[in-house]
Amino acid sequence: MDPLDIARWQFGITTVYHFLLVPLTLGLGAGVAIMQTAWVRTGDERWLRMTKFWGKLFLINFILGVATGLVQEFQFGMAWSEYSRFVGDVFGAPLAMEGLFAFFAESTFLGVWIFGWGRLRKGLHLAALWLAVGGSWLSAYFIIVANSWMQHPVGVELDADGRPVMTDIWAVLGNNTAIAAFAHVIAGALMVGGMFLLGIAWYHLWRRRHDGIDSVGSDGRVVIGSHPEIAGRDEKDHGVWIRSLRIGAVVTIVGFAAVVITGDYQAKLMYEQQPMKMASAEAACVTGSDFSVLAIGDPGSSDCDSVQTLIEVPGVLGWLGKGEFGADMPGIRDLEPQYVELFGSHLPDDPRLGAHADREIDYVPLMWVTYWGFRLMIGLGALPAGAAVIALWLTRKGVVPASPWIMRLAILGISTPFLANIAGWIFTELGRQPFVVAPNPTFWGSDPVFMFTAAAVSPGTTVGELLFSVIALSAVYGALLIVLLVLMVKYARGGVAGAMPDMEHGIERTDMGPDDHPDDQSPGDDPDKRDDVLSFAY
Repeated sequence: MDPLDIARWQFGITTVYHFLLVPLTLGLGAGVAIMQTAWVRTGDERWLRMTKFWGKLFLINFILGVATGLVQEFQFGMAWSEYSRFVGDVFGAPLAMEGLFAFFAESTFLGVWIFGWGRLRKGLHLAALWLAVGGSWLSAYFIIVANSWMQHPVGVELDADGRPVMTDIWAVLGNNTAIAAFAHVIAGALMVGGMFLLGIAWYHLWRRRHDGIDSVGSDGRVVIGSHPEIAGRDEKDHGVWIRSLRIGAVVTIVGFAAVVITGDYQAKLMYEQQPMKMASAEAACVTGSDFSVLAIGDPGSSDCDSVQTLIEVPGVLGWLGKGEFGADMPGIRDLEPQYVELFGSHLPDDPRLGAHADREIDYVPLMWVTYWGFRLMIGLGALPAGAAVIALWLTRKGVVPASPWIMRLAILGISTPFLANIAGWIFTELGRQPFVVAPNPTFWGSDPVFMFTAAAVSPGTTVGELLFSVIALSAVYGALLIVLLVLMVKYARGGVAGAMPDMEHGIERTDMGPDDHPDDQSPGDDPDKRDDVLSFAY
């Protein structure tokens, strides 16, 4: 077994798991802030219920996201010490900014929001949430700046030892690769948050109809009912879910439009900065302008001889790469000799590379990963947008179909933007191989900044140590996944009453603040009346 392969699997597993939680934090947090803003401005109790319900799910996701994200930075020193030594002068700056400015602000203001219910004035309490959401977005930007420098190194010079030294922090922070990636990530996060709202709200509307609370009138419109014996199952409860569903659908559609625009810009940048990645993503073995819709070949090969294109569209690849239909884009067979000439045909004969020393370099990433990862990202991104359009049409009269199968499809649809995000990141990271820091074409031929992945792994780690860490981290992450799913399912199914335990006392007092009832105490503040696991949150 190769320590490099195990180290890559370890980082890949932990990163993919962590990123399952990140887009929901970014997308849902903004939604909760908008809901609370609407409540503060209108005083409409339905917006308060929405804020409480979706806010609790947001907190569960955020807490697990913090726990899984802590491991990421430790791995740089554990399994990737050579990488850390090489890029530390540059990579450490955005990571430090993320910790000092963004994450500190995000967690602080989120704590103020959690404990501020009934203690702060409404405006201050709302401001705390907006600052927390802004902190999470800023945190994401700094992380993407660090990752984008690996994709497109800028703002540095090589010192006498061949290490990059940062000379322009603004070039690093303003890297066009980072700006494009951040916009794309936020657009994808909005899709994740939108489908999350849509799927769960659909379930609750379906359950109200299934339980006989709501019915359909002769004109096809919903007849809203009430179940007075069950907390929260009243007329306003219907308003919570239909609003959530329709907001989620609109956000999903808008997010998809933004994903398409930002993704197109990213593809054009990738053709400039990492032409081999995009040629591999299109299975473009020869220079041309035809876009491959479907190709087959040896799944484990990066050899063009094994690729057979079945369906292609003339001219579209030129538009994807340059914005010009019919423009020729470089193919793999033309790019390979250029890479060999610039960066050599073999890895350095360095003892620190172990078995990889002097090994021949394959500059073509695994084509089946890049090819299908690119298409899964697009396909799984388009599915929720189409589902959102259908959901808006089906619920135009305030009612969802009675079919349990459609309800199950709506819940299953929650996973599609998550999977699209993951497919996109797998394509982005694996398509960079064999580099961990991809060379900037601007410097090709004149002191290029780059690093091979084989040279980045810690030379002192053994197969046994890496296997132990992979198994241990996978077990811990598996346990955290179970905790996450149990809590999410419990509170999602519990509805508004599960997120607002003091509803049994009547919720007319939960919107109080020092500006409304400075001397009052909410019934929910009594610990004897709160059996909610996350009661501390409100």
